Amino acid sequence: MHHYGTMTESAVESAIVVEVAEVGRVVDAHRRVLDPSAAWGLPAHVTVLYPFIPPAQLDEDAFSAIERALSGLAGFEVAFSRTAWFGEQVLWLAPEPDDPFRLVTSRLIEAYPDYPPYGGAIADPIPHLTVGDGSPIQALRQAEEAIRARLPIVALVTHVSVMTGSFAEDSWKTVSRIRLAG
Repeated sequence: MHHYGTMTESAVESAIVVEVAEVGRVVDAHRRVLDPSAAWGLPAHVTVLYPFIPPAQLDEDAFSAIERALSGLAGFEVAFSRTAWFGEQVLWLAPEPDDPFRLVTSRLIEAYPDYPPYGGAIADPIPHLTVGDGSPIQALRQAEEAIRARLPIVALVTHVSVMTGSFAEDSWKTVSRIRLAG
């Protein structure tokens, strides 16, 4: 487990995500234009729990609790081989299989029942990697076409990242990486 310095004053939220650099190499240019979270400093990722505990409460005890919640879960290979949509608003890539992401989320919910995914707004969140959110539909469709030509993208997931930040530019930072077994 690696910790990266202390919380910044601007951090108002935290999230647990799986960073997917392999996908980032293909989608980052699109995300910078189409997904506001890219400007906030979030890399290409699959969210496993958001919002998470207030950043001020992220201490050694919290990191140890996350480690315990995920203990025994092995790293896994995942393929991003198709695009999908939430309405006409959000373009995303589907991780396959998505069960390992769901398992990470359910383990974290067991450990932190006061922090349901998306504040409880979504009963059964679908694991996804957002490419664009709220941008003009034509721009999203063009990105989808460009990205489809480069699928599938295979990635190896070896850790989850605890990140903190806000809706301010470049505010999201990784404060801890927790390694999965294997």
